[in-house]
Amino acid sequence: MGQLTLSKDSWSSQTVFIMAAVGSAVGLGNLWKFPYITGENGGGAFVLVYLACILLIGIPVLLSELALGRAGKANPVQAMANVSRENGGSRWWSLLGLNGVLAGALILSFYTVIAGWGLAYFIESVRGSFIGINAEQVGVHFSGLLANPIELLFWHTVVSVFTVIIVAQGIKSGIEKAINFMMPGLLLILFVLLGYATTTGSFGASFSFLFSPDFSKLTWESVLTAMGHAFFTLSIGLGTMMVYGSYISKKYSIVKAGLWIAFADTLVALLAGLVIFSIVFANGLEPGSGPGLLFQTLPVAFGDMTGGWFFGTLFFALVVMAALSSSISLIEPAVSWFDQNWGIKRKNAAWILGALIWFVGIGTVLSFNEWSDIHFLGERNFFESLDFLTANIMLPLGGLLMAVFAAWVLSEDARQEQLPMSEWMMNKFVLVLKWVAPIAVMVVFASNLVSGEDLLPMILATFAVYAIYVWKVCKR
Repeated sequence: MGQLTLSKDSWSSQTVFIMAAVGSAVGLGNLWKFPYITGENGGGAFVLVYLACILLIGIPVLLSELALGRAGKANPVQAMANVSRENGGSRWWSLLGLNGVLAGALILSFYTVIAGWGLAYFIESVRGSFIGINAEQVGVHFSGLLANPIELLFWHTVVSVFTVIIVAQGIKSGIEKAINFMMPGLLLILFVLLGYATTTGSFGASFSFLFSPDFSKLTWESVLTAMGHAFFTLSIGLGTMMVYGSYISKKYSIVKAGLWIAFADTLVALLAGLVIFSIVFANGLEPGSGPGLLFQTLPVAFGDMTGGWFFGTLFFALVVMAALSSSISLIEPAVSWFDQNWGIKRKNAAWILGALIWFVGIGTVLSFNEWSDIHFLGERNFFESLDFLTANIMLPLGGLLMAVFAAWVLSEDARQEQLPMSEWMMNKFVLVLKWVAPIAVMVVFASNLVSGEDLLPMILATFAVYAIYVWKVCKR
C-alpha cells in the first residue's frame, strides 16, 4: 500500500457541490424506475409514502454520510478509519467504506450497460427510427437490441469510456466541468418536456394520478418498495456522498446542501413522472407497464404524436445525461481510494478501474443473450445476481451501518461540528438515526432477503442483533 494522502481537491463552490451530488442522485432511478414503480403501485398513495421515507430515512442518513466524508477528509475506506479512530471506534468500521466502494463499482458494471440502452435509443431517435412505430415493432426492436451482444458491448464500452475520461481529469477539470454542462442541460430539457406535457390534454390526469392518493391501492409490498427506493435514490451507502463530502470546505453548510440535494432529486423524479404519465395517458397506454415503460412504451407514444421526433430525442438525451452524471459518481470512490491509499495516480487509477469494471460488465451484456440460462445466485442470471447483491444486501447494509455509526459512535461534539443545528433539531435528528432509520432499513433489508412466513422471524432476528449492539454500546 502506498503513502496515504488525504483529499486535497475541493469543490469550487457549494453550488457546484450540490449540482454534483444531485447529478449523482438523479439517474435512471428517477427517469426509469420511479415512474414505473409508481405506476405499478397505484400512484398518489405510493408517492406520499415515498416522500415520507425521503424525509424520515433518506435525509438523515444522507447528512450523516456527507458529514462522515468531510470529517474523515478522505476516500470512504480511509474516512471511516479516520473518524472511527478519532471517536474511539473499532478499526473494522473501515470495512463500511470498503462496502460502499465495492458496491459502487459493481453497480457501475451493469449501470453502463443499461445506460447504453438509453444512448442507443437516443441515436435511434435522432435517426427517426421511432416515427410511426407500433407496439409490436418496438418490442421486436428492444428484443433485438438485447439479443445482440456485440451491439450491447459497443454501447457499454462507449458509456464506460466517457465515464473514465471525465473522472480521469480530476474534480475541477473533469467532474465539475461535466456537471456544469450536464445538470443545467438536464433541467432545461426536463422543463421543455414538462411544458410539452401540459399541452397533451392529459396533464391533469397525470397530476391527479401522482398526487391524489388512493390508499386502497397501497399494499405492504408498495410500502416496502417506496422505502427501498427512497433510500437508494439519494445514492446512500455507495460511498459517493462520503467521497463528495470529503471535498466540501468547512465554510459550507452540509445541512443546507443535504436538504437541497434531497429536494432536487425528489423534484426531478416527480417532474419526470408528470412528463411520462402525461404522454402515456395521452396515447391511451398503461402507466403500470413495468420496467419496459421507458424503452418499450414511450417510443410508441413518441412515434405516434405530433413533434414526436423532437420530444423523443430530447427525452432520450435527458436519459443519457442523467445516466452519465450518476456513472461518474459511482467510480469516484474507488478512484479516490486507489489514489490516496495505494499511490496510483488518478488518471491511471481511472483507466485501470474502468477496464476492470468494463470487463465485469461483459457478464451483464451476456446475461441478456448467451448467458441467459446460466444462473449464479439461486435462479438469477449474472445481471440479476449483481443487482440483488448490491441493491438488496450491500446498500441496505451500508445505509444501516452508516446510521448506526453516526448515532452511536460519532461523538456529540463531532456531530455538532459537522452538522450545526439547534439542540431541539439535533435531538430529533439523533432520535431518527438511532431508531427510525435503522428499524426502517432493517425491515426493507429483511423483506429483500426473505418473504412469506419467513419474513417475521427474519425481522425479529435483525431487531435482536441491533438490540444487542445498542445494549453493548450503552454499557460502555
